Amino acid sequence: MKYLCQVWFDGGVLDAMTKEEKAELDTNSLNYDKDLVESGHMIVAQALQSPKSAVTVRVRNGEMSVTDGPFAETKEALGGFILIEAKDLNEAIRIAAGIPFARLGAIEVRPIHSFGKDA
Repeated sequence: MKYLCQVWFDGGVLDAMTKEEKAELDTNSLNYDKDLVESGHMIVAQALQSPKSAVTVRVRNGEMSVTDGPFAETKEALGGFILIEAKDLNEAIRIAAGIPFARLGAIEVRPIHSFGKDA
């Protein structure tokens, strides 16, 4: 089954890190991604740019509106995602716990909904 692991963290935590700490986090993250590829769990992983670069699009009554950034009342923002294959939710949780950013923020694990004949 496929699961989306959403990586949420406070960007201020990254801003407060030294260059060495950031480099270690990057190395650990890339190494974990490599481990997931080798184990057959990895489908795709991507880091996202800052929420400051985002726009939010809404369509209401046929009218489109675009606003800068996401609307969030929290300091944590979506910083990236990893789409994995796991046998069940417990395995997905175990995999998510190994994501280095889990030590800085939170990993939301959500099953992918299947449509069509594979559902």
